[in-house]
Amino acid sequence: MSAIVNCTDRQKPELLEDTGFTGRAFKPGHRWKVLGIGVAANASFSATFSGIPATAVVLRQGYHLGNAELGLALGLLGLGVALSELPWGLLTDRWGDRRVLLIGLGATAAWLLVMAMLVVPTRSGIPDVTLLSASLLITGLLGGSVNGSSGRAIMGWFRENERGFAMSIRQTAVPLGGGLGALVLPSLALAFGFGAVFGVLAGASALSALFAWRWLHEPPTAGEGHLASATVAGPAPLRNPDVWRIATAIGLLCFPQVAVLTFASVFLHDFVGLGTAAISGSLAAVQIGAMVMRIWSGRFTDRHGNRRQFLRLCSALSALAFLVLWLLVLAGPAMPGGRFFLMAVLPVVLIVAGISVSAWHGVAYTELATLAGAGHVGTALSLANSFVFVGFFLVPVAIPGLLHLWSWSGVWLSAAICPLIAWPIFLRPA
Repeated sequence: MSAIVNCTDRQKPELLEDTGFTGRAFKPGHRWKVLGIGVAANASFSATFSGIPATAVVLRQGYHLGNAELGLALGLLGLGVALSELPWGLLTDRWGDRRVLLIGLGATAAWLLVMAMLVVPTRSGIPDVTLLSASLLITGLLGGSVNGSSGRAIMGWFRENERGFAMSIRQTAVPLGGGLGALVLPSLALAFGFGAVFGVLAGASALSALFAWRWLHEPPTAGEGHLASATVAGPAPLRNPDVWRIATAIGLLCFPQVAVLTFASVFLHDFVGLGTAAISGSLAAVQIGAMVMRIWSGRFTDRHGNRRQFLRLCSALSALAFLVLWLLVLAGPAMPGGRFFLMAVLPVVLIVAGISVSAWHGVAYTELATLAGAGHVGTALSLANSFVFVGFFLVPVAIPGLLHLWSWSGVWLSAAICPLIAWPIFLRPA
């Protein structure tokens, strides 16, 4: 823990290394700008990887896709991130946050602009599923740069008793971007087509890159010109079993979250019978609730030092929430007034389940980064995100098969099993 450089309000401004601005000093409050950049960067990419699936119903119609083709296209977006996370993380620990974030955000913005011009349905033709899937794969490969680099910057600029809170605020960017995407992108796709969708997402990434260029720098140096993070306690993350355990549990706990993000709109449309506005509102409620819970959980665990207990509790509660959803899907159609019951109750239960499985991210990433040590934060966070985005690939691909075999009851039962498996994998309190 002590290996991570602390930037407190009592610190004197010090010169920065690797910024190219010799003699430049920063005020203590500059760390909040760094946190803001982390939020902006993650929100812009979250609007892409969570917002595009929120358009699933329109995407299926506009590109003439079946459920299996839709799942493949959305899954390859996650696979791209999973494949690129670890390489981006290793580069972050080697090159620093600023360079990696600028390269990644700039390249993501440029590629989304290309998609807005070339990979959209027009009167003259509709891109086939291969082109759409490959384009989303490349989007994921480029966007994987965001997660590890912004997290490393925040861990470097904040002290130990603030990191859970700061990382939780940073993690609110995921539901923030996803919520905005769920509210805006489906209607935008219906009104103006997917050229507008990809164009707006490109603009968000470009704006975040501009913020990073202006304000993101390495934390102050310590000692004689070397970052305090140069010394790291314990083995490197890829050789640390505890890091692998937490990363694996994070990935498992994300599987049901991915199910909500990618196919909740289809579930609410096909099974419950909601319209576009109600679906967007439901998905936005999940994201807003997740934001509130992430901020609260970060502050709560910073004060009580109970990150590991909290993670195990979230696993148990998430399993329970999806078991309730599974039971209601089984019993709902047979109940008196079944259609009204489905439309009134199932969206609420889905929102609760979605929030419960999204409340723990900041706490988990803080615990993971602390275990890894400052010099390897980028690698450790990227390892976890590799598991997370394996879920973004496997879950959308698997759901159509589950629907074919067991309908929606099979989907939500599977979503309940994943946090049950994650519960014993999370580390017990020290």
